[in-house]
Amino acid sequence: MSDSPLVTTDWLAGHLHDPKVRVIEVAEEPAAADYKKGHIPGALSWFWKEALWHPTDREFPAPEMTADRLGRAGAGPDTALVLYSPRVQFGAYALWVLQMCGHPDVRLLDGARKKWIAEGRPLTKEVPSFPPVNYPPQRGDPSSRIGREGVRAGLGDARRLLLDVRAGDEYRGERVRSAPGPDHGAERAGRIPGAV
Repeated sequence: MSDSPLVTTDWLAGHLHDPKVRVIEVAEEPAAADYKKGHIPGALSWFWKEALWHPTDREFPAPEMTADRLGRAGAGPDTALVLYSPRVQFGAYALWVLQMCGHPDVRLLDGARKKWIAEGRPLTKEVPSFPPVNYPPQRGDPSSRIGREGVRAGLGDARRLLLDVRAGDEYRGERVRSAPGPDHGAERAGRIPGAV
C-alpha cells in the first residue's frame, strides 16, 4: 500500500480476501440499516458511537479499549483497516480515532459506499465472522486533537483558523444535530466564537 490514507475501490476489490485487510462499515445509527441492505463483502459493521467512543465518559476510547475491540474483530496490529460509511464523515471520524489510538495502518475507502455501488461492485448481506486475536494496546498519538483550554487560548488569534464542519443549521445554532434525524447531539446550540 502507499502512504496515502486513501485506497481506491479497485485496490479494495483486489484485496477483499486478503487476511491482512479488515474492512469495516462505520454506521451512523445503531440499527445499521444500510449495512443490512447490503455491504461490501467481508465488511464488519461498527456503530460509530459504540465502537469509537468511551462507553461512560464523553471522551474518545483509550488505546486499551480500541485494542480489545480490534482484537475481538480479528484484527491485529499488523492488519490494515479499511473504513467506509454511507456518509463519508463517519468513516473519516473512525480513521482519525483509530490513528489517535495508535493503530499503525488505517485507510479510508475513496468515494466510500456511494462510489462502490455506483461502479456496480458486489454487495452482500452475509455477516462475516473472524476469530479473535491478541491485540496488545498500542501507544496512542493524541497530537491531532486539542482540548477545550487550547481552543480557548487561541480564540482571537489571527494565526489560527477554527473550522466548524457541521451542517449549516448546526453552525447557525438552529439545531444541535443536522436534519433529518432527531434534534440531539451537541450539548447546546451554537458554535465556538470565531469559527467559520
